[in-house]
Amino acid sequence: MDEQEMESTEEILEQIIEEFHDEPSPEGGEGGAPEAAAAPEPAEPPEEPEEPEAPAAAAPAKRRPWLYYTLIAIFSAVFLCCAVYIGSYLVEIYQAAKKYDELASMVQQARETQPSETVLPTFGTATNPDPDSTEPEETDPPTILAEYQAIYELNNDLVGWITVPGTKVNYPVLQSSVENKDYYLYRDIYGDDSRMGAIYVRETCDVFTPSDNVTIYGHCMKTGEMFGNLSSFTSKSFWEKYQYITFDTIYEHHTYQIFAVFKTSANLDEGFAYHQFENAANAEEFDAFVAKVKELSYYDTGITPVYGDKLICLSTCEYTLDNGRLVVVAVRVS
Repeated sequence: MDEQEMESTEEILEQIIEEFHDEPSPEGGEGGAPEAAAAPEPAEPPEEPEEPEAPAAAAPAKRRPWLYYTLIAIFSAVFLCCAVYIGSYLVEIYQAAKKYDELASMVQQARETQPSETVLPTFGTATNPDPDSTEPEETDPPTILAEYQAIYELNNDLVGWITVPGTKVNYPVLQSSVENKDYYLYRDIYGDDSRMGAIYVRETCDVFTPSDNVTIYGHCMKTGEMFGNLSSFTSKSFWEKYQYITFDTIYEHHTYQIFAVFKTSANLDEGFAYHQFENAANAEEFDAFVAKVKELSYYDTGITPVYGDKLICLSTCEYTLDNGRLVVVAVRVS
């Protein structure tokens, strides 16, 4: 082999060796026998934590927008108006209650100091001077009980007085005309405007004969005045303690016994129209009314009035029903 061929052979061997070294080994090293794992390079020391920068000086507070102050002014005005309204309401109720307390004191004093009955001035003669006359004989007018004489002189719409033990009910009872049936809804016995109104009888009822049923209205005041405490009778234990009430006409004393307490809606064609029942056409109609009242009652009292008995319905607002009414029904026992 000449020198030229030997040099070509050496060049070919060198190329083969270089290519062999360039190919990766299965262990991830370079060609040839696997090399020992290289020692890990020492970790660099952790960098020193940077010192927190001093907080920048707080920026001056921004001025609140005009809307904020406007809302504050509006809410303050609303709160003030509500406070004034509530205050005036309570003052009005206090003054109205004081008027009725004064009337109650007058009645109590008259009961203790005056005779049992007082006769009003007569309007005509007690006997007919001409015995042959066919004209009807005039009779003495009815007598007004002494304790109600002074109240009647204040207002001739007075028809009686009602007292319900265990409640604040101790009020005069009024009755207006059919043409002005709700006159006392927001007027007191003096005819003055009043949120409390007065206790008054349904315009078509006859208190004195009386009707088979007399409906008596009164506001359900949150403070308990008027008929505000009647809700206590939804409890049978309360009824057991205070089941007898008095409803005097201006001419006679009468005691009633509560026999049913119920609620109903006053919306047209929804609830029980108890107030429209005044005089029964017969025993069946009366019994049907009593049965309906007892069916709706919160509890059974064991008392069932019969045809010929006289009833009263004490009616006030009830707030668990839409346009609700709470009704306490009693039967005359003396």
